[in-house]
Amino acid sequence: MQVVIGENPPPRLDKALARDVPEGLGLSRARLAALIGAGAVTRAGEAVTSQRARVQAGEVYEVALPEVAESHIAPEPMPLDIVYEDESLVVVNKPAGLVVHPAPGSPSGTLVNGLLAHFADALSGMGGLARPGIVHRIDKDTSGLLVVARTDAAHQALAAQFAAHSVVREYRALVHGAPDQGDPRLKGVRGVSFEPGNVLRITSGLARHRTDRQRQAVLFNGGRHAVTRARVERRFGTPAQAALVTCWLETGRTHQIRVHMAHAGHGLIGDRTYGGRRRLSARAVGEEAAEAARSFPRQALHAAVLGFVHPQSGEEMRFEAPLPADMAALIEALGAGR
Repeated sequence: MQVVIGENPPPRLDKALARDVPEGLGLSRARLAALIGAGAVTRAGEAVTSQRARVQAGEVYEVALPEVAESHIAPEPMPLDIVYEDESLVVVNKPAGLVVHPAPGSPSGTLVNGLLAHFADALSGMGGLARPGIVHRIDKDTSGLLVVARTDAAHQALAAQFAAHSVVREYRALVHGAPDQGDPRLKGVRGVSFEPGNVLRITSGLARHRTDRQRQAVLFNGGRHAVTRARVERRFGTPAQAALVTCWLETGRTHQIRVHMAHAGHGLIGDRTYGGRRRLSARAVGEEAAEAARSFPRQALHAAVLGFVHPQSGEEMRFEAPLPADMAALIEALGAGR
């Protein structure tokens, strides 16, 4: 596969490749470093074997991916909400609470385990041993749509679309407050602006938090470029205590919507990691609605729309998943308030 180095690259090859390689291929910096050392990374036909080699924007590197070994992940039958499937790919509506792929804290009971049981060995191996077929992912406690590759060709084509930011991804979220271009507070928040139609735009770099490796942090010098847009669909309370928003991603970074909305002061209801201890005013929305929001057990985030070009037919595909029952019930409670 080819990787084109983007603007303002990190100073060394392994870091630059890790930043610019399509995320869906599951190529971590450590794996890329091993490939560099093995002579699998070339530039203009010559192997580059030093991880610290200097890079420049616009350079093109070729990465030779080795054959993937047999997966050690055990198939586990489980109910799957399959929205679409063919010989190239599968679209799944993931419930909240289901981890996408095995990790040290979740070695089994994941979506990948269920997919292996459903499709046997008919999944792409390009995502690495830990996550066959997985082109992108959503958090454990986020519900909604995922596309899974069944062939390596489909995996690479889909990953390229994610890297080019051409995939349509719309989320529904319930947030504290209601973003508004008339809010003077937002005018002082770095990286926050508004586009026509009262569309909130948040632009920053994102990277792992320096002290808490489970969190992401907003940066304005370094990190991976990230852009989130959000539009208010419905407000709750007077003054607005909460809002249903549609968020769409220009990029797709880990925890992007959650950390960006928190940065703007509109953290997601139920988000214990980024939402803080903020509570809705019972006086503004009513006791029952305030309690429903306070006790909501997860971040109120749902991947509602997914659109991409089919890697084999070239057809434009678009899928929508309705709000899950828990978010629909929370909206009903908020709407029934004062």
